Amino acid sequence: MKSSSLRTPLLCLGLLSLAACGKGKEQGPPQMPPPEVGVVKVQPQTEPLRKSLVGRLSPYRSGDVRARVSGLLLKRVYVEGSDVKQGQLMFEIDPAPYQAALNADLANLAAAKATYANAHVQAERDRALVPKGFVSKAQLDADEATERSSAAAVLQAEAVVQTARVNLSYTKITAPIDGRSGQQQVTEGAIVGSSTADTGANATLLTTVDQLDPLYVNFTMSVADLDRLRRAQNTGKVTLSEQNKATVAVTLPDGSVYDQQGTLDFSDTTVNPSTGAVNLRAQLPNPNRTLLPGQYVTIDANLGEQHNVFLVPQAALLRDTVGAYTMVVGEDGKVVRKNVTANDTSGNNWIVTNGLQAGDQVVVSGLQRVKEGAPAKAAPWQPDQGAPGGAAKPGQAPASGKPAGGQ
Repeated sequence: MKSSSLRTPLLCLGLLSLAACGKGKEQGPPQMPPPEVGVVKVQPQTEPLRKSLVGRLSPYRSGDVRARVSGLLLKRVYVEGSDVKQGQLMFEIDPAPYQAALNADLANLAAAKATYANAHVQAERDRALVPKGFVSKAQLDADEATERSSAAAVLQAEAVVQTARVNLSYTKITAPIDGRSGQQQVTEGAIVGSSTADTGANATLLTTVDQLDPLYVNFTMSVADLDRLRRAQNTGKVTLSEQNKATVAVTLPDGSVYDQQGTLDFSDTTVNPSTGAVNLRAQLPNPNRTLLPGQYVTIDANLGEQHNVFLVPQAALLRDTVGAYTMVVGEDGKVVRKNVTANDTSGNNWIVTNGLQAGDQVVVSGLQRVKEGAPAKAAPWQPDQGAPGGAAKPGQAPASGKPAGGQ
């Protein structure tokens, strides 16, 4: 009896031990805590709309210095490459033939005036004698006709003299505008010619004068970019600047930034069919003449303001076959994917125009440790913060099984 009573408590203890062991096996290993990620809380803001483009410089004004009369080029008066003023003498053509022509025309004018004087005296005499009956009316009519013809001949001779004076003045070739003179195209001793309608020949180009302050910056913008701007403007996200307020910053070929800003002053109304782009132009001050026409520069064009956009660090924006997206820690602590629209950058940030909401916690560091729908512990991200735990590089997809790639 005693052994039976002792056996019963021992059996119960064994059963309790087995039950406790079975319960431990059902619980499994302890779960890992949610990964800690660095996030930025985005808010809508206004950001300048900038485009980085390539432009080419051209003179504000450019004047060709051409021969306006034919003849022997005697000498060059200006110094090549120097600054000249409008009206300054630059070349001289042999004036002797034109001086001789002017002298001949002046002689013809004197003869015409003498003929008119004689005809006028005769007509005056007849007008006095007709009332007395000493001269017939027919004779007076003939003498007055001669007087009128002589007066017309004087006017014609004066016009010929004026033409001769103009041709003689063209032998002294002057600068058409203020600017910097170019290289001489024709040397002294050469025969230069003027343009003629009969032969179709062009006037001989002697040199050019370019105005270098200010300069024009010519550049183009694709139709796709312009359409995106118009769509954004229609939705109220972009306010285009007034044409005379849109600015252009220039970066020189050596990487330095030019210390003067340009202003947009022209936008073409047609699309270039060969490039599919629209021509734009900005005016750029060049007081020290450091920039030269024909030079290529990189420009940063400020084309307006974008409203209600979000700035997201470049490391936070990812792309796959679907498009651009960010990972966001929701209010419930779980990670969600948000597809976004981001076509432009501002410094080290992407400008997101669609897809995010105010207060979204966008994951910047720790992207490789998050998974869509899984919890994550959000902590503020600092710009100088590293990427612990294998944060994704810009454009690299997190470890959620979604590949990274171009849009």
